[in-house]
Amino acid sequence: MYRYPFIALLMLLLAAGCDNQKSGPTDAELDRIALTQKIELVEASGGVALVVAGETVTSDEIIGSMTEMNGKIIIPKDYFRPLALANDFEKFRNLIKEQFDEIVLDRITNILLVQHAKRRAGSNVEEYLEKAAESELRKFVLGYGGDEVKADEGLRKLGMDRESFKERQKKTLLVQWYLQSELADTRPVTYRELIDGYNEMKDQYFSRDARITFRLIDIMPDMLSAPVNDAEKLANELVERIRAGEDFAELAKQYSHGHRKTFGGLWQPVQPGSLAAPYNVLAAEADKIEPDQIAGPVVVEGHVFIMKLQAKQVAGYEPFEDPDVQRLVERKVLLDRQNSAQGRLKTRLREEARLGRANEFVDFCLKEIYTLSRRPESDADSEAGKK
Repeated sequence: MYRYPFIALLMLLLAAGCDNQKSGPTDAELDRIALTQKIELVEASGGVALVVAGETVTSDEIIGSMTEMNGKIIIPKDYFRPLALANDFEKFRNLIKEQFDEIVLDRITNILLVQHAKRRAGSNVEEYLEKAAESELRKFVLGYGGDEVKADEGLRKLGMDRESFKERQKKTLLVQWYLQSELADTRPVTYRELIDGYNEMKDQYFSRDARITFRLIDIMPDMLSAPVNDAEKLANELVERIRAGEDFAELAKQYSHGHRKTFGGLWQPVQPGSLAAPYNVLAAEADKIEPDQIAGPVVVEGHVFIMKLQAKQVAGYEPFEDPDVQRLVERKVLLDRQNSAQGRLKTRLREEARLGRANEFVDFCLKEIYTLSRRPESDADSEAGKK
């Protein structure tokens, strides 16, 4: 997403002193990164708000802005409205409390990560963040065909304007850089790690199904004016002509009645077990021959087949010795190291968040969603406009 701005940003920050040769962070180092930040619950207009590391988070911001939940982008007050309408408050609260806790904790964790990232990056990063954010805003507008009015309306539906969109992009980029640089673990991947990684990955990434590719002359006796014996005779004559050097594809175009005759009888690669009758007999014939060899004539009800095997792949796995396989395994090992370190850091930051008064804030937000959802739509819209 941030291809060129990100490269420039990364180069700047690396030049400022990021050590790419370090090993992964220890638990003690993660503890130092996750310094306790003060999380307070304060009075705000119409209710309460959280102050996280000096940044104020309002209930309106949490329930009315887009956020990610279970891989989907949602706006909480809209997403949870059907449940609020269908249940009393206690049941509604019990149904969504766990999910909403995650939304608030994610928001707090992101604020803490941004604070750590800003301290690590220094002040001279702002210029590059601004350029990256402007680039993403242009892409967003282009997504609406370059119509800026429609793009602004799209932002409003997401609970943002241009400035808040850019700020969101800046924070996202900064956090990405921080997690990738601060938690980098570039120790060489050992042979044992490669072997273990390959064995873990092979079923998902490196398995290959049996496949065959073939050309087929499909003679259907009912399509000939002569009896079935003549079809077999014709097939035997064609086999002799093929063995004598005539082009299989041209003969298929002339004599086959099959649906692929115009393609010289060429079928797309297929799993042998997926062939339906009467073509399933071809799977057994393919087992007996090698590519460029001929099978047939094969007589089944209503058909006489001549098959030329083009390619054959047996079921199994891409071999570990393949350099491309090893490169993919190596990238996965390095990614798993980083994800593990990120997970441990985020767990610590979440523990910090739970030390504050986030639970009271969550309850207040849930009451707001419930109240707004059960008001007549005109009243809810009016109230939202005031806020």
